[in-house]
Amino acid sequence: MAVDSKLHDSNVIVRPARSVRGVVRVPGDKSISHRYAMLAAIAEGTSRFRNFSAARDCASTLDCVSKLGCEWKRLDDGAIEVGGAGLRLTAPTEALDCGNSGSTMRMLSGILAGQPFSSELCGDESLSRRPMARIMTPLSEMGARIEAADGGRPPLKIHGGSLKPIHYRPEVASAQVKSCVLFAGLFAAGETVVEEPIRTRDHGEIALRAFGAEVERNRNASRIVGGQRLRAIEAHVPGDLSSAAFFLCAAALFPGSQITLPGILMNPTRARLLDILMQMGLKISVAHLEEHQGELVGTIEARGAAWKGAVVAGADTAVLIDEIPVLAAVAPYSDGGLEVRDAKELRVKESDRIAAVAANLRKMGAEVEERPDGMRIPGGQHLHGADLDSFGDHRIAMAFAVAALRAEGETTIRGADAAGVSYPTFFEELGRVAGR
Repeated sequence: MAVDSKLHDSNVIVRPARSVRGVVRVPGDKSISHRYAMLAAIAEGTSRFRNFSAARDCASTLDCVSKLGCEWKRLDDGAIEVGGAGLRLTAPTEALDCGNSGSTMRMLSGILAGQPFSSELCGDESLSRRPMARIMTPLSEMGARIEAADGGRPPLKIHGGSLKPIHYRPEVASAQVKSCVLFAGLFAAGETVVEEPIRTRDHGEIALRAFGAEVERNRNASRIVGGQRLRAIEAHVPGDLSSAAFFLCAAALFPGSQITLPGILMNPTRARLLDILMQMGLKISVAHLEEHQGELVGTIEARGAAWKGAVVAGADTAVLIDEIPVLAAVAPYSDGGLEVRDAKELRVKESDRIAAVAANLRKMGAEVEERPDGMRIPGGQHLHGADLDSFGDHRIAMAFAVAALRAEGETTIRGADAAGVSYPTFFEELGRVAGR
């Protein structure tokens, strides 16, 4: 086994591999699971979701909706059922703990802004450092009153009520902000518009349509009219492409490796990752393409080949923001390296991901140029095993487990249990497909 899958004091040891081969069924998509749970809470009837994400972040969302009067349960077959309360929820008797999940806090705030009661959203130490002004601004314009700590950081106290529609043009493209405002738009009297500078993932719009709402989209603008009632649905959550990215990058490290990923989300606003990986030399084919509740799903088959370099900038950066850490972690092994620009958003994720990537790569002996909004990582480098830090960030922990597969010697990743935020069984799966 190339990975010691047993965590010791939350650390994991990764040993060099010679290839990556096998079939991996990744967990349900986090972005869709969050939105399904929230919309199910304000729908009429009981919704049922198969392959709902097992991530701790999505468990935080389920916990929050239960405190708002919406019961949920896990069925014997593993599916999740959420009982909807309609547009009006129940005032919580305690703070809503979002854990490490910025998605929960940002998107649920849009729904809470339209409720006739006050609520408080809190989170762990990492989430308490993350900026929330980006949702506070539009929700305040719509009529909600929101209190926050210094710098617009959690905890948030949301005093909801009657909302008015707005035409909002965010400075930073964010699918979470867009979903937050569209969700709030359900409670506004009139049409709410979110017009983004760059198109972001559209899971919010697709989920709203699945629950019966009419949502219009024209280029980068999404529109919703308030007062629409939602109906419960049954759905299968597609496999998370951001989680699949770790196994795709692992296969790319070893020519001749082969990985198969069934039932993966193929939404066009997310699938740009596959284009970039193919440009970098990974051989990818997609089979069994189907549509589930408006989302495209398919089976990805990938084979390792010569690994080239790439530049990620502009619109690509917004689309690939979650995948950049693993692309950067394996970039030293490519022929041409990687340059990342326009990625200032990485500074305010679960960790400062630019600084975290640079620090860990340097510990492994790599040359890295860190920039305010990105980084440049030369290719053709040889890395060695090292004692690395996850920085409490799930994507950093998983990205460097992949990078360690081709390093010389063992690598220890401290705080590896952070991976459970999005992929609780990641290290076991990586150990199973990475052959020594």
